[in-house]
Amino acid sequence: MEKQLPLFGNVSPTEIEVALPKPTQAEDTLADYARTGLTLGVHPMAQIRDRLRAARCTDSRTLRKRPHNSYARVAGVVTMRQRPQTASGVTFLTMEDEHGMVNVVVWRDVAEPHRRVLLESELLGIDGRWEAVDGVCHLIASRLLDMSELLGGLDVRSRDFH
Repeated sequence: MEKQLPLFGNVSPTEIEVALPKPTQAEDTLADYARTGLTLGVHPMAQIRDRLRAARCTDSRTLRKRPHNSYARVAGVVTMRQRPQTASGVTFLTMEDEHGMVNVVVWRDVAEPHRRVLLESELLGIDGRWEAVDGVCHLIASRLLDMSELLGGLDVRSRDFH
């Protein structure tokens, strides 16, 4: 069997091997999103869950267990925004965290004073009323919070439909 030669010719005996530090989980996630727009690693929301918990945000799994008509604060990466012409100014959002999706209804009277936050936030916090009737669940927003700075520069993009 032939000895395999180095890919780039002979390696100089004077070269010094450099040991690079292993990237952090957050650095891996940033690199994944920069290249592909997603990660197969730990969900970004799981990486900041302690900070979200400190901001009184519940996760989607816990939210689904809450009783109908209860107050909740959730945060998630906005994956979709829709404002169909037939919806009389209502905006529908889908947000994602490490456990799943949350559907959000934003009435016009909430959307207008929070317009910039609604349209530009990548990580959105929502205060609202949880509705869960006959298997149909959504959060009715009463307040919108831009929490994007917690993503640390992670570039997440929603699909927006009008």
